[in-house]
Amino acid sequence: MPEGLRKRKTDSKPEDNTDTTAQTVTENEAELDDIDSAALLQYLKVLWIPLVLCFAIFVYFNPSTLSDIASFWIESDDWQTSPGSSTKSFVGLSADIEKRDAVVEAFKHAWRAYERDAMGNDEYHPISHKGTNLTKAGGIGYTVIDSIDTMLIMGLEDDYARARKWVENSLSFDRDGAFNTFETTIRVLGGLLSAYELSGHDKLYLNHAIELANRILPVFDTPSGLPLPNVNLGKREGIPADDLPFLVSTAEVSTLQLEFRYLSYLTDEEVYWEKVESVMKTIKDHRMPHGLASIYMHVDTGEFVPSAIRLGSRGDSYYEYLLKQYIQTNQTESVYREMYDDAMTAVHDHLITKSPYTRMTYTSELIPERHPGGQLSWRLTPKQDHLVCFFGGSLMLGATITGTTQTSVSLPPRQSEFTENGKRDWKNGVELIQTCVDTHDTLTGLSPEIVHFRIPSDGTFDALSKSGVPVDWYIKGASPGVEAPYDARYILRPETVESLFLAFRLTGDIRYRDWGWNIFQSIEKHCKVDTGGYASIINVDEVPSRKEDKMETFLMSETLKYLYLLFEDATVLPLDKYVFNTEAHPLPIFTPHIRTGFS
Repeated sequence: MPEGLRKRKTDSKPEDNTDTTAQTVTENEAELDDIDSAALLQYLKVLWIPLVLCFAIFVYFNPSTLSDIASFWIESDDWQTSPGSSTKSFVGLSADIEKRDAVVEAFKHAWRAYERDAMGNDEYHPISHKGTNLTKAGGIGYTVIDSIDTMLIMGLEDDYARARKWVENSLSFDRDGAFNTFETTIRVLGGLLSAYELSGHDKLYLNHAIELANRILPVFDTPSGLPLPNVNLGKREGIPADDLPFLVSTAEVSTLQLEFRYLSYLTDEEVYWEKVESVMKTIKDHRMPHGLASIYMHVDTGEFVPSAIRLGSRGDSYYEYLLKQYIQTNQTESVYREMYDDAMTAVHDHLITKSPYTRMTYTSELIPERHPGGQLSWRLTPKQDHLVCFFGGSLMLGATITGTTQTSVSLPPRQSEFTENGKRDWKNGVELIQTCVDTHDTLTGLSPEIVHFRIPSDGTFDALSKSGVPVDWYIKGASPGVEAPYDARYILRPETVESLFLAFRLTGDIRYRDWGWNIFQSIEKHCKVDTGGYASIINVDEVPSRKEDKMETFLMSETLKYLYLLFEDATVLPLDKYVFNTEAHPLPIFTPHIRTGFS
């Protein structure tokens, strides 16, 4: 006993026996309390056993209950880390009218400048107020046809009427010049088919689509069936590439399928379907061991050739259309689901990378290297094109299609609704979108064409981290006082806002609208030309920005369309009714009425 307590107890002298009696009673009551507590504890122990048994029996007959309970406690409120609802940021899918209408005004600013200065030309140069065509033989209305469905979606009736009149009176494909097979298909053929669908089946567009497709078909007349990269529409001849005459781009040959298959569905002409499906069979037959696709194939043999593997240029839309072909035909062609699932596992295993500093998720590239003995190895390169930024939203969409335990998912989805692969793809998608948004952390608020990610072997990693300079990503070759490299450009690309649109439709999470609005405001501030139109900028880290005299057609076809749909009510072009081609032309989901698929 401590000395102080001992002394106080010794010095304490009771005046009579009352305190002693009270103390005795208190001690007896304490003993009774101890006995009651022990009995209660023993009773609870006995009661606990049947309760556990009852719960176990209930879970046995209702196995989903346990996962639901686990999901309730485990799911994060933060969409950046895992699947799960975010009650703090969920706003539903109704329209944000003010922001939606601001995007409409931007479209009118772009379209009407083009119409004023260059109507019918393939491309527009807003600073010089001029238009140009892709061939000396003349153009085929790239900008007009690429923009028509956006006008229909936005309800711009007068602008649409003038555009339709141009198609009716002036559009001609009888051009003795070389046009890119891929670009012509996704922009012009896709644009005509989407205009046909959204106009209420105006035969003007379908007739032009049939004519264009027939002029393109000769590109498939190769030993492998892989299409040649260019086509002379006037002569109806396929044309090899000048620099690589025996090679074709993987993305370009595998991103024609949505358009030709929908045309086949509309016309009952199986040749359109067979030509593009044969391409997919060739790709599947020559699958590379790791399940990824290099960016070039041999046009004669149909085999992949040693070349870069990436989700950026010449590789991107191959992966996009694996999923979308499965969606387009109402999930009836299992071969595309199998090819997609196989490819997503390969991407996760070989290309998804984390930055060492803030653990940003990004996709690397694999570069082939030949050794003296002839062996081939692959070097991982921490480089990501802005084009890759479509992939985050695509992964999230794919997770709700091929990675679920049930036929439909909640809004937003819950972890219990995903398979393990679905959780993996959803999480990767969410984090890739965050990374793409982070690459807009520039002086203009716009993302560069290409970023590189720092790795410890760079040699500058430790020094930068200690100095407080961001160490995750950088624009290669860019520094103060040096002419900006091509990588530093922003050319009005849509890929980040495409992913934001898909992510918002799948979650109702306000952060995706907020990020999209920030990007839109940056475009307005740094790319807008006062006299009309929008221009690319040369360096995203330079203010005031220097503009390049070109407005890409995908500004009106994709970037502004996806921004509009991001703020529009979700009943407009719902994801369970439409699939967007890689140029953002919406095509309806349908069930084929011919035998399809291959093994």
